[in-house]
Amino acid sequence: MRWFLYIFLTILTVLVLTGGGIGYWVYGGFTKPGPLQQDTIVVIEPGTGVGEIATELAARGVLADPFFFRVGTRFLSEPKPLKAGEFLFPSGISAREAIQLLQVGKTVARRVTFAEGLTSYEIIQQISQTEGLTGRVENVWPEGALLPETYHFSLGDRRTDILRRMSVDMSKLVAELWAKRDEGLPLNSPEEAIILASIVEKETGVASERAHVAGVFMNRLRKGIRLQTDPTVVYGLTQGKGPLGRGLTRSDLKQATAFNTYLIKGLPPAPIANPGRKSLLAVMHPMTTEDFYFVADGTGGHLFARTLKEHNRNVAKWRKIERARKNRQE
Repeated sequence: MRWFLYIFLTILTVLVLTGGGIGYWVYGGFTKPGPLQQDTIVVIEPGTGVGEIATELAARGVLADPFFFRVGTRFLSEPKPLKAGEFLFPSGISAREAIQLLQVGKTVARRVTFAEGLTSYEIIQQISQTEGLTGRVENVWPEGALLPETYHFSLGDRRTDILRRMSVDMSKLVAELWAKRDEGLPLNSPEEAIILASIVEKETGVASERAHVAGVFMNRLRKGIRLQTDPTVVYGLTQGKGPLGRGLTRSDLKQATAFNTYLIKGLPPAPIANPGRKSLLAVMHPMTTEDFYFVADGTGGHLFARTLKEHNRNVAKWRKIERARKNRQE
């Protein structure tokens, strides 16, 4: 009997020690830093199983051995599913950390930036060519409905979802700014504010000038003077489907379109672009000025004038600059 008890205890001790050694080995392989030398992006497709993920990560150099990932997922981690997507695995990541990364589902944040003043057609063209997004955009969104900003997305997000975010952001921003606008503006609705902001956007790329340009247009609207702004003529000719590709001619200024502010009074019927936050702010809070005119100064900015006589002198300066540039090109 004693002999039997001795053998039993001996076998039990060996099993415990062996099991403990195996457990220590497994846990060590599960938690120790992996072989990855530099941060690496790996895409896990939807429906990929644990074994396939482990094999893929080992093939990409994230894991030294897929075994520890498989065992760790089943026995040593929280019972949470591994998510699909595009993931950035940092150098030296362990099998345990890789599992946690996939369980949390923190995918790589991609981004796309839309420049202020793009037309809706141009935005659709850009987003259709943005890599990482899915789905087709069938319709052009209304002009002025999309807020140009930087938008973050994950691999596989839908293009239409980005456009919806742009539309929601524009609606929220305009409502917020309209509620805090200066009193006495010659604008009857938020929609008119967007129209004027789109004109300001296309007239100047100099941030410090936007409020001044807006102030000039406010003065002209109050006095019933035509806005006479070239970008509206261009939009009437192109319908926002790209640049005109040449300078405006005298015949262009006489071309009857709904947007030609050399011929129509007041604002055009719709925006001519998608204005950014700064142009919308400029329209809601324009500079108080006595100026009614402005013309390019040759440096990217403008010369402003209170009277037509002063404006004509500024126009003469601009024409001189244009001729000098043309002569240099020849």
